[in-house]
Order: sequence, then structure tokens, then C-alpha cells
Amino acid sequence: MRKIVVLNQKGGVGKTTTAANLGACLAALGKAVLMVDVDPQANLSLHFGLEPQRGEPSLYGLIRGEHGPSEVIRSTVVGGLKIVPANIDLAGLSVELSGRPDRLFALRKAMAGLTDGFDYILMDSPPSLGLLTVNAMCAAREVFIPLQTEFFALQGVGKLVRTVRLVQANANRALRITGVIACMHDARTCLAQEILDDIRQHFGPRVFKTVVRKNIRLAEAPGFGLPITHYDETCHGAEDYRALADEVVAMDAAFLQSSIAMERASVAPRHIAG
Repeated sequence: MRKIVVLNQKGGVGKTTTAANLGACLAALGKAVLMVDVDPQANLSLHFGLEPQRGEPSLYGLIRGEHGPSEVIRSTVVGGLKIVPANIDLAGLSVELSGRPDRLFALRKAMAGLTDGFDYILMDSPPSLGLLTVNAMCAAREVFIPLQTEFFALQGVGKLVRTVRLVQANANRALRITGVIACMHDARTCLAQEILDDIRQHFGPRVFKTVVRKNIRLAEAPGFGLPITHYDETCHGAEDYRALADEVVAMDAAFLQSSIAMERASVAPRHIAG
């Protein structure tokens, strides 16, 4: 199983769009996919027409032990694609966890009962580098970073990479940045191409070959509670996310080999309880 957190501390860069549509396209390839909405804004949940009210089964209740895995996993319109939704209750979790010695690992522990039978777990993180985001990094093995091909694309990425390395060094040695996704690309402008070249130079082979083009249909689909493949399967957005899913699946064998090697060489994390 591959556990992937889609991560960027900036908002509006295509993070939730990528989590939702990559998950749908992986499921269309016959993969069993679980999406976990770790953002109190619950945009991933809303993308699939889910809006749990306060007190209803959600990720918050799972972490607190109020609801079990069978209660929080919800089906979607896509066969093979399920989701653990979020709601606004999640906003207060950082305060509740702040005094616990295992505060960085609450999500990982809660997800222990969710993982059976899935090929992929995709986590959509908040647009920040707070405790919820760190929890998602501690529960994942891979980080996918969506970046717009616009002027501020690489602004703040250094801080993001340093945070990933800090979590890797002290809490989750299996964590790796394995994919960078160029999003919202407007091929008509020279600036977009220059920024894309900068992204590829900065991250090298970790940048996916697929470039997700700017497409209004991607922005419209959440309003109908649908992934792009169910809203308009012929548009550029659907084409691009299907191509991205093909690339992600092509990584499976290499990821399995590297995971086995890391597990054999692994040493328990130091300094942080959990």
C-alpha cells in the first residue's frame, strides 16, 4: 500500500483538486483507493458532495475514538474510491492534541484500522504547516507537492521541504518527496513555461511528466459533487489526471522495492514520543 499526502502550505494551488481527481483516476484503473480529508475546511469532502455536521462520523471522531473505521469510511460516486470526510470539528483538534506526548502520531494511530484492502491512501492536508499537516506527514510515506506554474510557485517551497526533512529525521524516516505536480498550467504564456522549467530544474526527476493544464471544468466539477472524470470525461482536466494516474501506477514496483529496503534498514525514531 502507498500512503501519500498531497501537501502545500499555500492555498489555491490545486492541492484538493489533485487529491480528488488523482484518487478518482487511480480507482478507474482498478485500484482500491481511500482518501482522507485532513483539512478542517473539508474541501475534499465537499468535492464529493459530503458535508458531515458536527458530531457526525468524521475523521475528528475517528481520532478521538468516538467512531470506528466502519462508521467513518464513506462511499463515493466512483467505484473503488472511498473517503474519510472531515468537518469543522477538526479545527479544534490541534489544541486538544497539544498536550499529548503522541500528538504527532494521532492520525497514524487512528488510521491503523483503515488500511486493510486499499492499494492507495491519499491524504489532503490543510494549507498550512501546523500540527494537522505534520500528523499527515507522520502517517504517510510519500509527499506529492502540487505547484502552479505561476510567479510565486517556488515561494515558500524551501520551508516546505525543510519541514518534510525535519519530520523525516525525527519522526518518520520512511517519508520521501516522491512527486511534484505542475498544475494550472497555461501553455499560452512564456512565463508559465519559464516557471515550469524552473520547477523541473529545482526538483529534477521528481517532477511528473504530466502537466495539469488550466481548465475551467476542473473548477466547476466540485460544485456538482463530482470528480472531473464524471463531470466531463473528455476535457483537458480529465485527460491530464488520467495521465498522472498512469505515471503514479508506473511507480508502484520501484516504490515497493525501496520500501522493502528502507524497512530492513529502519531504526526507531528518536527524540519524539509515539
